[in-house]
Amino acid sequence: MDDKFNGTYITIDGYVELHKYKYLYFLILFAVYVFIICSNSTIVYLIWFHQNLHEPMYIFIAALSVNSVLFSTVVYPKFFIDILSERQIISYSACLFQFLMYYSLGASEFLLLSAMAYDRYVSICKPLQYPTIMSKRTINIFIGLAWFVPACHLALTAALNANQKHCSFTLKGIFCNNSIYKLHCETSRALVVYGIVMLIDIVFIPVVFILFTYTKILIITYKSSRDVRTKAAETCVPHLLVLFCFFCLCTYDTIIARLELDFPNVVRLIMTLQVVLYNPLLNPIIYGLKMKEIYKHLKRLVIIRRDD
Repeated sequence: MDDKFNGTYITIDGYVELHKYKYLYFLILFAVYVFIICSNSTIVYLIWFHQNLHEPMYIFIAALSVNSVLFSTVVYPKFFIDILSERQIISYSACLFQFLMYYSLGASEFLLLSAMAYDRYVSICKPLQYPTIMSKRTINIFIGLAWFVPACHLALTAALNANQKHCSFTLKGIFCNNSIYKLHCETSRALVVYGIVMLIDIVFIPVVFILFTYTKILIITYKSSRDVRTKAAETCVPHLLVLFCFFCLCTYDTIIARLELDFPNVVRLIMTLQVVLYNPLLNPIIYGLKMKEIYKHLKRLVIIRRDD
């Protein structure tokens, strides 16, 4: 690396040879990004515009869609710049900011899914108390904490990373994720311990809570009527699909990315793209097509547009 980049900028070394097809790659990724923005924004618009969708479950879905838009915006614009550039570089401060936002919004997804699980639990298991428990104030607190708590956790992690000495200035990846730890001269015990605490706090506990609430829901609905079981399936299955897909992708990003394995760039590119591709695309598809009320309004919107 040139001296002018040393210590200030790092090279991103996770891309395959683009050259000949870089404009094709750019157009494909740009189309994906536009689709993510438009589809998630449509879900938010439908929930905001239609009064019958102003219920806790749909508000949490809207929050998930907003999260997907923010999550994608943290990653994709830098993709586009790198694809069209001869040299893929990023300043270390910008890299830390991307790292902070990427994991903060990723953790927010788990906390929002936990809030949705609690909402479904109260709705199905305590229907008479539902209006009192899931008030507007409670919903606002849940959504606020889902974004605030991970941001605080990751801000401290970014601060600890900023003080680390670097012996490498080449990032083995296509954006700033766990790969930044490979830039450090030595492993920080404080970062390792705090990373484990953070993983338990904003990933493990929410996932266990979600599994617990759905176990309770399954037990109660099993003893209930067929209509109750059908309603529970309609609202809970999409939630579980999103959770399963996101958890699998995060497991790869959190664990596999830390292993000292020299994957070919094409493998790194494919696996990393899945992390930032599937979930932002799955949220609007699953909730838009599987949730009856949202699908109903979405269908009407498409018909109106077609008539115009």
